[in-house]
Amino acid sequence: MPTSAVPEDERPLVSPVNSHNEWDPLEEIIVGRLDGATIPSDHPVVSCNIPPWAARLQGLAAGFRYPRPLIDRARHELDEFVALLVSLGVTVRRPDPVDHRRRYGTPDWSARGFCNTCPRDSMLVIGDEIIETPMAWPCRYFETHSYRRVLKDYFRRGARWTAAPKPQLTDELFERGFRPPRDGEPPRRILTEFEPVFDAADFVRAGRDLFVTPSNVTNRMGIEWLRRHLGPGYRVHEVESRCRTPMHIDTTLVPLAPGKVLVNPEYVDVDRLPEPLRSWDVLVAPEPAPIDDRLLRITSMCGRWLSMNVLMIDEKRVIAERHHTGMLRALERWGFEPIPCDLLHYAPFGGSFHCATLDVRRRGTLASYTD
Repeated sequence: MPTSAVPEDERPLVSPVNSHNEWDPLEEIIVGRLDGATIPSDHPVVSCNIPPWAARLQGLAAGFRYPRPLIDRARHELDEFVALLVSLGVTVRRPDPVDHRRRYGTPDWSARGFCNTCPRDSMLVIGDEIIETPMAWPCRYFETHSYRRVLKDYFRRGARWTAAPKPQLTDELFERGFRPPRDGEPPRRILTEFEPVFDAADFVRAGRDLFVTPSNVTNRMGIEWLRRHLGPGYRVHEVESRCRTPMHIDTTLVPLAPGKVLVNPEYVDVDRLPEPLRSWDVLVAPEPAPIDDRLLRITSMCGRWLSMNVLMIDEKRVIAERHHTGMLRALERWGFEPIPCDLLHYAPFGGSFHCATLDVRRRGTLASYTD
């Protein structure tokens, strides 16, 4: 019987979710939202990633709305970024607005929210599956609820939808009295192995291979949960990071195309990359341009290597921050076609182009790029 003759409700579902790597041609994406953004609730797992003086300020301001001037500048750039994606033929989906100042809790703790600016952190796309991640920040515990309208739509249309076990986030998960290591001290992280936790942004995908950094939001129990969940069809490789406050791999190591990986020379020893990447072209990120805006330097939640937080449209075209001219020139030299865009003022809310998005559908199939 021809497909057109089959009743619509009996036709096989074709998942709208399909993304296996960071570079196949981009067709659909989720972009975060700034509405209701609230300064994170005070907690050691939040403050351990920022300088001590900034942590004290953050603790005093926790639970208050972000100042309107910060939001307005970031929203203007975000709207321009969304318009650029649409002009490139990409379908853009957005989360629902949320009042993040509302307090919520579990039997063990309570907190206010944060924001839904970075879908890259709370959801991981592997093929036709979206996985909600077990995040370590209490203020992000229910963050995926703002995406439920979109997630339910994807599920009804054929996507697989999984939620990792919700963590308890009790004191047993966090090292008591933790302080970040100083220069010359061995790496250490705030998380214990009490239960699985991870942020999706600590993983990058290259087909059957995923690369991850253990961090202050991702422990080895979380990595092992994902490894077992994905099964033998995937390989999960740990990347050693020299960052003293590690959080998210997309300013450390970013696959840009088959056989090409961008690395941070401050955080990564190129002689100690995982074995599968040693045959790839290793592209060493240039020194980031300095940030002159004093308010932005004070309020940014991200390190200076946010210049690496790029978004691939396909194997050649890449959206990168206009301010970081050294990165734009390097991308051209490496054979890419950079598309300059402004998103510098998104840093107080957690990131740049890669952080602010979740690529839901890329035109491609599952393959191995490291054999």
